[in-house]
Amino acid sequence: MMWLQLPFHGLDPVFLRLGPLELRWYGLMYMFGFIAAFLVMRRAIRSRNIGLSVEDLYDLLFYLILGVMIGGRLGYIVLYDLSEYLMNPAAIFAIWRGGMSFHGGFLGTTVAAMLVVRKRGWSFGQIADLCAIAAPIGLGLGRLGNFINGELYGRPTTLPWAMIFPGGGDLGRHPSQIYEALLEGLVLFLFVGWVYRRALKPGSAAWALIAGYGVVRLLVEFVREPDAHLGLDLGPLTRGQVLTLPMIIIGGYFLLRAYRAPVRVSAARSDRPARRRPPST
Repeated sequence: MMWLQLPFHGLDPVFLRLGPLELRWYGLMYMFGFIAAFLVMRRAIRSRNIGLSVEDLYDLLFYLILGVMIGGRLGYIVLYDLSEYLMNPAAIFAIWRGGMSFHGGFLGTTVAAMLVVRKRGWSFGQIADLCAIAAPIGLGLGRLGNFINGELYGRPTTLPWAMIFPGGGDLGRHPSQIYEALLEGLVLFLFVGWVYRRALKPGSAAWALIAGYGVVRLLVEFVREPDAHLGLDLGPLTRGQVLTLPMIIIGGYFLLRAYRAPVRVSAARSDRPARRRPPST
């Protein structure tokens, strides 16, 4: 018999209403994530001379934001719910309701980084590391947005911290969004930052992010409710776990290679001076 009153998720996804305009926590979390990413990356380029100025960082972030938003949305549509969006194309643009894919966002930011790196002549490995140390902050905040939206909740459980979610029936469920916020956000931030400070060859922190995220996602998905329209893809594995397995294998392989044959770099990674924009006229 249940003797403990389970907490009910009654959070309002909207934090401000101005007539017909609704401002949602989910979108606010993305904004906070981009701001935090800028601060972390700015500190990194000031502590290590990798050939970027703060002005360059603004350009880089512009491309990365486009990559993560477009890639994340298209990734979710194609990988998770294509038929639904084909029937209702207008819903593609309703990103404030949720529906972003990490795998799509990762591909989008990779393509964006490759384009801007090629255009500006930067080192792709160093730029990838710069992005990697900031990415967990956005991942963690995004999961908090999922929690406030009451989406992507966990499977039923009798644990004392189980919660009842509006769309999950009367059963207590794992608050899996909080698990992911802590693991993908805080733990992954500390792990990737530690690898970055080890000063291995460029790209090592990015591989740490890929492998670390893969491990975290694989584990948490065992207590996260599978998407109702997808169920399980491969035996006990969900779609997210299947997509994540290659990340663990590939990221782990290249990270292990970096530790077996490290190429040490100094705190000043490059003697090339940071590029400066000509003054505006």
